[in-house]
Amino acid sequence: MILVGFGYDIHRLVSGRKLIIGGVEIPHSKGLDGHSDADVLIHAICDSIFGALGLGDIGAFFPNTEKKWKDISSIVFLKEAYNQVSIKNARLVNIDCTIIAQQPKLLPYIPSMKKIIAETLQIKTENVGIKATTNEGIGCIGREEGIAAFAVASIELVD
Repeated sequence: MILVGFGYDIHRLVSGRKLIIGGVEIPHSKGLDGHSDADVLIHAICDSIFGALGLGDIGAFFPNTEKKWKDISSIVFLKEAYNQVSIKNARLVNIDCTIIAQQPKLLPYIPSMKKIIAETLQIKTENVGIKATTNEGIGCIGREEGIAAFAVASIELVD
């Protein structure tokens, strides 16, 4: 049986924070605001995996009310998402994602994002799809107030 999960996340851009997307630090004048490192792409991927497995969302595993998650790398969250796949005796088939950001341009960083995500999830880089687009100047993303990401996970139950 194939399970599919969908994830979405958005974070506000603020001064004084590093911009981390897909586990990659990207030079920019602002970073994403959040309790952890606010990696919008990793959060969306985690939600897609947790959703496919019927486990809720990232907040159920890593509540932003717990100090131990403050400023932590979201790769920790992604490792737990992979752990949950293993617990369910399942296999992650692929991940497909879209990042929506007016600025900065993300294309040069996508290969590094794919490598980090694939290694963490123990899948091939060609099974990690990442696209980046703008919001054509429309809305909060278009005004460069935030960055959002969507992700879909496909998981095969081994049993």
